Amino acid sequence: MEKKVPTIKEIAKKLNISVSTVSRALHDHPSIGLRTKMQVQKLAKEINYEPNQTAIQFKQGKTFTLGLILPNLREEYFSSAISGVEDTAFKSNYNVLIGQSHDLLDREQQIVETMRKHRVDGVLVSISKQTNSIEHFEQLDKYNIPVVFFDRVPNVPNIHSVWCSLYYSTVEAVAFLFGRGHQRVGYIQGPLSLNIKNERLEGYYEAHKKKKIPVNESLIATTDLSKESTERAIEKLLSLKNRPTAILAFNDNVALDTIQYAKKKKLKINKDISVVSYANWPIISYLDFPPIASVEQFPYEQGSRATELLFKLLNTKSPEGALPYENIVLKSELIVH
Repeated sequence: MEKKVPTIKEIAKKLNISVSTVSRALHDHPSIGLRTKMQVQKLAKEINYEPNQTAIQFKQGKTFTLGLILPNLREEYFSSAISGVEDTAFKSNYNVLIGQSHDLLDREQQIVETMRKHRVDGVLVSISKQTNSIEHFEQLDKYNIPVVFFDRVPNVPNIHSVWCSLYYSTVEAVAFLFGRGHQRVGYIQGPLSLNIKNERLEGYYEAHKKKKIPVNESLIATTDLSKESTERAIEKLLSLKNRPTAILAFNDNVALDTIQYAKKKKLKINKDISVVSYANWPIISYLDFPPIASVEQFPYEQGSRATELLFKLLNTKSPEGALPYENIVLKSELIVH
């Protein structure tokens, strides 16, 4: 026979007291005498009674769950961001419900709707490469579910966000390559929809301007971040009559595809061609031919700071019921390998 889950009613019946008295005794309410409290708590322990968390959450108006939406979970970069979110949430006794959009807008919209139905208390999101509108996130405001964007942040006003500035590190990265004797530095940029603040490209231009080297537009290629698209971008650059001797890659994935492709073409890494990337995955240090430098974007810190901001929104007691929009910007760092 299926064993029944112990309930407050069972405790009340055995002790011949009311359900409300049992409830107060379990919550150590001052209106209940010490003897009754001890009897209730002793019996609850004997029958292995556990509070109904769903009922408690309903009463408190909280589920103690945060929603986290990411492009994918395969990349070590986003795994690090997850750790930052979960570690910070755990300190406040919150769980994290994770969904991955696979960089698809319709999937991202479905995840938002699912999280709304599960009544998450708040949502953290790094948008997909197809996201050109945040209307589906704005709808959450009707249900008092705050949203904090991080890392991939939409270029729209009136949002809460945490992101890492890449402009100065990009200037430094290209200058670093110039200092190594590279006069033709190629740049493989990501999807135009993700070049939200275009800091990489702006930094690329600024580094050339400072060195008084004209930018050759043929040295700039674009990838949608798929392996096939990245290989087409690399092929475009390496097929140039006067090809680049160094490449600035959108992220470590693109950098690794670039290095792999260059090796197929019998080019010697860090001799015939050098690569600088973004993200700085820890695994890079274990490679035989890593990028010579990477721009560290601190995904753990971004995830943690975004979660802290979300809790700030959840705990606000301001008369208007909302805090001024916050835009937290972290500083990236060029790491030479």
